[in-house]
Amino acid sequence: MTTVACVGVGLIGRAWATIFAAAGYSVRLYDADTAAASRARGLIGAELKSLARLGLATGVARALARIKVCASLADAVGDADLVQESGPEKIDAKRTLFAELDHHAPKDTILASSSSFMVASRYTEKLKGRRRCLVAHPVNPPHLVPIVELCPAPWTAKSVVDRAEAIYAGAGQVPIRVKKETYGFVLNRLQAVLMAEAFRLVGDGVVSPQDLDKTIRDGLGLRWSFMGPFETIELNAPGGIPDYCARYAPSLSSLVKATSGGDPFGRTNTKAVVKAWRGAQTKDRIARLTRWRDQRLGALKAHKLKQAKKPA
Repeated sequence: MTTVACVGVGLIGRAWATIFAAAGYSVRLYDADTAAASRARGLIGAELKSLARLGLATGVARALARIKVCASLADAVGDADLVQESGPEKIDAKRTLFAELDHHAPKDTILASSSSFMVASRYTEKLKGRRRCLVAHPVNPPHLVPIVELCPAPWTAKSVVDRAEAIYAGAGQVPIRVKKETYGFVLNRLQAVLMAEAFRLVGDGVVSPQDLDKTIRDGLGLRWSFMGPFETIELNAPGGIPDYCARYAPSLSSLVKATSGGDPFGRTNTKAVVKAWRGAQTKDRIARLTRWRDQRLGALKAHKLKQAKKPA
């Protein structure tokens, strides 16, 4: 049985534990905050029950029984095939924690970080076992959005990436390989460009934030829920991607030039978005909407799993 140590049991760490336990893996939990660690198992159990109601998990009691809360880092990683680190997004903290992981984990254990922006070379360069380190960046919430970006450091062994890919795929995730280190990896870079233009359009008075959301939700997002951008443009011209580029590349290039420059997330644009946005920005509201989002994502995930794969 594959054993995974989830180090750091906040929102992301608990989601990872949910994924691995539901897949039949043995899971070890550790957090320096002992109170958080003690609460984690119950919260993971609640998530497993939610997945079961959607048909995305079975055997909740058995899955929960595969989870062990560990009192020490050494105990958590001692027999792990993979360590999934989900600690603070701070470089000094990452360096310290990965040094400890490298010391305590068996030499063949994969050490993966959930980091959203920091590449592995920034905090693993001086480690004796640096060849087994990489980033495995998920998307929030990982147990409902299956993509995971595998980004090795320049010194990460290919065999380590191969093994990691097999473990994540075996847990029902969709791993992709980032071929070389880049700040923000792939998803966050794409998201940043879209959000920058969204803020510009609202800040310039072109559209309301509500109507911009409709444009994605009821426009681009419908296609993007089952097709990527390259798949999309292949079908937007009779001759596929070459034909699309021949027809639209000049117009797209001029659009990109027109939208670059300035700080899209500056005070002026941010103020315009907040002023026009509905609802008080409170913790209660965010928690309520998060529960709604997770229910919708779970239903969408269940639907997609039932659909036939696209033809070649």
